[in-house]
This record gives sequence, structure tokens and C-alpha cells, in this order.
Amino acid sequence: MTLSQEAIDKRQDPRGLSGFGPILFSYGFRPFFLGGASWACVSMILWIASLSTDIGIGGGYGARAWHGHEMLFGFGSAIVAGFLLTATPNWTGRLPISGPPLMLLFLLWTAGRLALLFPDTLGVVPSAMIEAAFLPVMTIVCVREIIAGRKWADLKVMAGLGALTLVNLCFHYEVIAEGGPVHAGRLAVSAYLMMIIVVGGRMLPSFTRNWLAKAGKTSFPTPHNRYDATAILASLPALALWIILPDERITGTAALAVSALHTARLIRWKGWTTGREPLVSVLHLAYAFIPFGFLAIAGAAFNVLDPVSTLHVLTVGSVATMMLAVMTRATRGHTGRALTASRMTCLSYAVLFACALIRPLAGLFPDQLALIYAAAGLLWIGGFGLYVLEYGPMLVTRRRQMIGG
Repeated sequence: MTLSQEAIDKRQDPRGLSGFGPILFSYGFRPFFLGGASWACVSMILWIASLSTDIGIGGGYGARAWHGHEMLFGFGSAIVAGFLLTATPNWTGRLPISGPPLMLLFLLWTAGRLALLFPDTLGVVPSAMIEAAFLPVMTIVCVREIIAGRKWADLKVMAGLGALTLVNLCFHYEVIAEGGPVHAGRLAVSAYLMMIIVVGGRMLPSFTRNWLAKAGKTSFPTPHNRYDATAILASLPALALWIILPDERITGTAALAVSALHTARLIRWKGWTTGREPLVSVLHLAYAFIPFGFLAIAGAAFNVLDPVSTLHVLTVGSVATMMLAVMTRATRGHTGRALTASRMTCLSYAVLFACALIRPLAGLFPDQLALIYAAAGLLWIGGFGLYVLEYGPMLVTRRRQMIGG
């Protein structure tokens, strides 16, 4: 039987918007993935421009502080919001936040971007207060949904969001009171890493197992067990040492040990068996930057790698690549597309991985600083620009429906 187009249009995702407003605000991933990826491109263009001109981004907040903040809490918070607003209904069985409430959330995030881009208009402190409002509101919304759905075990994921909320306030305080972030940058990166370690540690073996089963294979990843709990718990003191004592040998030693734990964890998930489907294998490649990132922390502690390069190994290599991997998979799945990566998607992965590998070279080759900055910035824009180009139309149009039966 073939369905008419009218019937297809009526068979919208029951978790979508109930006849109010544009499709863009029917599900959390739509506005926040599109807005976050677009802002990743725009903010990087502004940052590159500021390095060679006097456009003065960030005003009294400071251009360098603005750049660091917007990578961590502008772009980053949007992707986290899109993921959680989409995952929470799956966890709780409740309808998603959509329509006017979702519009207001997105407007609050947008207001933060504008306030911090032009902080001298209202003053640096009021602008920081406007920007800081989004994450606590997001936390309240997600916690409310989990409590209403009585999914108490999922509250632990909210700890990461709560940590980001507090660290964002700390970032603003350090910039305003100390002239720049002292500990807040490492605190924020650590919060993102722990979210990847905890959530990714359940997501990767699950997606890998599902794909292998569909492919007719029987050699599955090792399921979550005490080893995973050990790797998670060991990461906390190692990151705490990096936050407080980034230059000490004890930090380097702890980071080396934790890197080995996560390397073994990754091997247990058998990512090499998923090479035929980049949508799955990219998750393993992104997670590989977790042990690589701890190696970078050790390198900085032993004075082999500079601290800024270490930050970029973690932020671009671990955080941004995992975000892009999750964005592409979630977008395809929730808009009715096949869970397989297109050539353009694969190119976006490759470009962003290249950015993750090139940007840390700035500390090793200071004579080529301008060239490395330009190359890394263009690769970053290319990675997320390709996402906007390919997935933007999916995010603003109706979910595809299966025709026939």
C-alpha cells in the first residue's frame, strides 16, 4: 500500500511539535545543533579577523577571553542542550520540550551570544549575567523532566550540566576580577571530558553492538562493567590535579596512568570492526582523543608540550569531534534518514580531525604560528560549515516518513 502525501504529512513524529510554529522548534536538537554549528563557524571567523584587524570583539570582556568562552560555553552549551533535550524524552518516555518553551530557551542562548559579543553596550557585568542565565535554566528544565519521569538514575548525567553551570559563573568571575580565566578553562574542559567519559562510555559500546548485530557479526564490545567504573573514577583525581597543579610531576604521572586505562577501555569496544560505517567508527576515533588528551596533559606536566596546545588537544580533539559525531548521528536518526554517513559527512569528520592534529603544533613550531592559526581556524570552519550545509536543510524540514507497507 502506498500512502498519500497528505497522510504522510499527518504522520509526524508524535514527539514533535503539535501544530504550533516552525519545524525548527519541534525538537531540541533542531535549533541547538543548527545554532551551535553556525555559531562555531561565525565565532571562529570573528576570532580570526580579530587577530589581524582591530574589530574589537568581546569589548571590555577581552577578545581572548571571549574566544575561549564562546568555544566552551557558546558553541559547546548549544550542542549539549540539543543532545540532552533530545535524549531526555527517550530516557523518561515524556514528550519533548517544543514550541514556545523551546523558542524561549533558544532565544535565551542567543541573547547570551549577543550580550557577550557586545558587552560594553550594557556593561560587562550585566552582559555576563545575561549570558550565564542559559545553563541554569537548561539544568532546571532537564532535572524537572527526569524527576517527572521518575528516572532517578539519569540524574547523574545532570551533574555534568550542573558543573558546567557553576564553571561558567567561575569563568565570568575570573575574567572580570582577575583579568582572564585562571582555573575555569581547565574546569570546563574537565566537565566536558567527564560527560564524554560517562555518557560516551555507554553510548559507544551500545551503538557498536547494534551495528555489528545488524551486520550479522557476533564479536561484540565488552559491556559496561567494573572496569569502566574504575576508568571513570580514576579520571576524576587526574583531572583535579590538572586543574589545580597542571605543571607538577604527580599530575603527569596520574595522567599517564589514566591514559592507559582509557586506551584499554577503547580497545574493549572493538572499534576497528566498524570501519565500514563511519557514523559508528567516528565515535571511536573521537573517544581515542580521551587517552591522547591525558597524554597531552602529561606532556604539559613534564614540560614537553605547552599548556595551550594541551587545551586544544582536549577541546578540539576530544570534545568538538565527539560533538560533531553525535550531531550527525542524532540528526540523521531523528529526521528519518538512514544511519549511514555520506561522503560530505565523512569529509566533515576528516577536516575536524585534521584541525585537532594541526592546532597543537603551534606550541612546537612558534615560527609558523600565523600559518598554523589560519589553517586550524579554516579547518574548524570547514568541519562545522559542512555540517550546516548538509544537515541544515534536514533540521528545518519535516521528518521523513517510510512510504509503502
